[in-house]
Amino acid sequence: MDHGGLGHALTACGRDGFTGELRVPGSPGGAFHLRNGLVVAAESPGAPGAEALLLRSERIDGERWTDLVRATGERWPVAGLIAHGYAGAAQLRVVCLLALQDAAFAVVAGRVDAFERVTGTEPHAPVAVGERPARLLEDAVRKAAAVAALPYPVRPDRERPLPRAAPDHARTPLQRELLAHADGRRTARDLAFCTGRGVYTVTVEVARMLGEGLLECVGPFTEPPLLMAPEAPVPRHPEPSAPEPEAPCELPRRAPGASGITEVLVPPTSGAGWKGFFRLRHGTAE
Repeated sequence: MDHGGLGHALTACGRDGFTGELRVPGSPGGAFHLRNGLVVAAESPGAPGAEALLLRSERIDGERWTDLVRATGERWPVAGLIAHGYAGAAQLRVVCLLALQDAAFAVVAGRVDAFERVTGTEPHAPVAVGERPARLLEDAVRKAAAVAALPYPVRPDRERPLPRAAPDHARTPLQRELLAHADGRRTARDLAFCTGRGVYTVTVEVARMLGEGLLECVGPFTEPPLLMAPEAPVPRHPEPSAPEPEAPCELPRRAPGASGITEVLVPPTSGAGWKGFFRLRHGTAE
């Protein structure tokens, strides 16, 4: 099925005020969780989830995370994280939103086979204010089309780059991490999980590093399929109201740290704050 079909399915969920899960089998596939017609969470095997993004920030390590999950019995122990001072409420909202948007990109960048509504399920890391389905999908399709238009149109689950330069030739910490983990077997998706960063961020950076000669791929690039913007049906009733998101911005700029969550989920010792996320949402970077 095409992404227009996914657009129709998500828009119908919004029009109907659906509460539940829209499962999207495919490669990698995923699921969108809705509450009263708004998307409050998304997950995909093709993108690191909120837990991985939080652990990458080094505000809590794996051992403390495991102990907290075991003690609370919750997959996403918000109250425990806040009570122990591992993260604030605003920080956790940022992590959940980033995970939602990255999972939507992973679904759209892959193959969509079908859709299935399921009720009675609960997401483990939802956002407080949901995203309008049409706007969320529009942003994901824009990102996928922008990546496909780059000189080296890397797909998250296809190309397997090799380092062509030593890590000390990298300009940014992300580039050094990718050079250290790229081995000719890992895709951009694999590198995202290795580094605990968003798959969109890593896919963009891999494409750029290929263009700069820091990475290389054996064999020719295959042109990705043309991504068309989904055609959403005209709703018969207004969608549930929600704060109007900012218009989608362009690909991350080439300035160090501007191409993803490094401005948001940096370790506390870096001095960067979570206010960076709000700058990102106003168009300074993706």
